[in-house]
Parts: sequence; C-alpha cells; structure tokens
Amino acid sequence: MNLHVMLAEDDPDIRLVSRLALKRAGYRVTATANGRELLEKVTEERPDVILLDYMMPELDGAEVCRRLKADPATRDIPVVFLSAKSQNFQIDEAKKLGAIGYISKPYDALTLGVQLKTILEGQP
Repeated sequence: MNLHVMLAEDDPDIRLVSRLALKRAGYRVTATANGRELLEKVTEERPDVILLDYMMPELDGAEVCRRLKADPATRDIPVVFLSAKSQNFQIDEAKKLGAIGYISKPYDALTLGVQLKTILEGQP
C-alpha cells in the first residue's frame, strides 16, 4: 500500500500518535501542525489523501478543505476529516465541503490505518 497521507493536526500528541499509527499501517506520512502549513506543502508533496483535523486555530479544517477543493491543483486529492466533533451536522458539512469521509476522535490508534483504508476503498 505505500500511499502518501498528509496530516494536519494542531495537537502535538495526537499528531504524533496519528503519524505513528499510519506509518505502522504502511502509509507514508507528512504531518503538519496546522492548515496553513498543509496548504503551503500540499502542491509540492502531492499526497494521495489528506487527513484533516476539523478544529484548528487560525485556519480550521472546513476552510482548508474549501481552499483545497477550489484549487485545480489539489481538488482531486481525497480529504478525510479527523475530529472530536462528530455530530451528524458536522459529518454532513464535511461531505458538502467535498470530504470523502470522517473519522471521530478519540479513535483507536491501532485501527486508524484500517479506518482510512476502508474510507478510501469506498471511493469510485
């Protein structure tokens, strides 16, 4: 599998655990501390999928997703939200923004890679 995941997560502990869990599942991972950093790196790194925290200071996940989907260079990169806010309206909003899936926090680090793979396999 060796897919490249770009992760934007402002919490350093969650970022570390997520990065390690994804690497253990066989993904290549580029971790960023916020949405702005992700937007700066995404065109040069060109990941296969973006795992995006929904709630981040400065530039939240919704705004980052809007910008990614508005840019012809990044609009086709699948986006999956990773967030503690998992009420139905948040999940619906994520899909309206163009995300292909949503993983709720807290998540089991041992199954994060499997959850992501399941979401990606459900795409046409």
